[in-house]
Order: sequence, then C-alpha cells, then structure tokens
Amino acid sequence: MGRPRTPLLDRERITTAALALVDEQGEVSLPQIARRLGVQTGSLYHHVDGREGVIELIREHVSHRIDSSMLDVPPWDKALAGWARSYRAAFAAHPRAIPLLLATPVRTPRVLGQYEQAVRMLNEAGFALRDVLTMITAVENLIFGSALDLAAPDPIWDLSGQSGAPALSQAMAAAPPSRADDAFDLALSACLAHFRTLASR
Repeated sequence: MGRPRTPLLDRERITTAALALVDEQGEVSLPQIARRLGVQTGSLYHHVDGREGVIELIREHVSHRIDSSMLDVPPWDKALAGWARSYRAAFAAHPRAIPLLLATPVRTPRVLGQYEQAVRMLNEAGFALRDVLTMITAVENLIFGSALDLAAPDPIWDLSGQSGAPALSQAMAAAPPSRADDAFDLALSACLAHFRTLASR
C-alpha cells in the first residue's frame, strides 16, 4: 500500500489539534492529539520532542499574532505600549494556553527574538540593564492577567439573590461595557508612568 500523497502528520496539523484541545480543556497530551488526528502516539515523536515540544509549537503559533515590529520604532514608551496591546490580543484569543506556556521555559527562536528586541530597545532608551527584565515582566503580568480577564464571565460578580453588596451593585451598573479594556489601559499607563521615573534617574 503506497504512502498517502498528503502526509497524515506535520507540525502544522499537530499545532492545530493541540491548540484546539487546549482551548477546549486547558490541557493537552500526546495521546489526546494522536486520537484527534487518527494516528498512533509514537508517530508524533517524528515531528515534536514530546509534550514540551508541543507546547513550544503552541507558543510559536500564538506569538505569530504579536506585532514586534513596533519595538524598533521609538519612542520607547509608545513602542512598549503598542507591543503590549498586540501581545494581549494574541493571548486573549487563547487564554487557556497561558498557564501551560508560563509553566515551561521559552525556547522558540521567534519568541526569544521578541525578548531580544524588547531588551535592546529599553537598554538603548537609557534604562539600566538590571531593571530591564523586571520592566518586561511587569508588563507581561498585566498582559496575561488582562487576557484572562477578557475570557472571564461578564460580569464576573454574580449578585443574584444577594442584598448585602449595594455599593458593588451600583458600581456594576455604572461600569462601561469597555471595563476590561479600560482596566488594561489604566494599568499599562500607570506602569509606563513609573518606568518614566526610572528613565529620568
């Protein structure tokens, strides 16, 4: 029996199946991917280096939606803000992938390249090298938290049958539909304002 003209497996098919599983259940394993693709689990090892290799494929796929080109366009604060918004949008599309990606080291060249750009940009803008990774981590904390917030039920507070939270009830009624976006912009603005004080030292 001849080989099929279209291969049953390649890295793109594995990535698509793995990301679909993560979006559905927040977890992924090689046997689950194999069942979804109708192949033997051992066949996956010809294309990926185990589960960590699958997670790196997911990381690479999500990172393709992050526009890092703005990190090369000064001023630094606008560059960092634009990158953060693009980064947030990419992960907001797959929020259940965040815990998996944060639990494994970053090895994907494309993603490492983005960090290289960000470090170089901030260092060239005059920030002390000892502060740069702390700054980037702070921005990422905002990004991941906001991406998870976008995936949460809206509203997240269920006051049905509750009468002991009148202030919260009034605040919920007054909150705009853009609350999640506004919260991210507020936190990012505050973060950048603090970074400017570091730059002025």
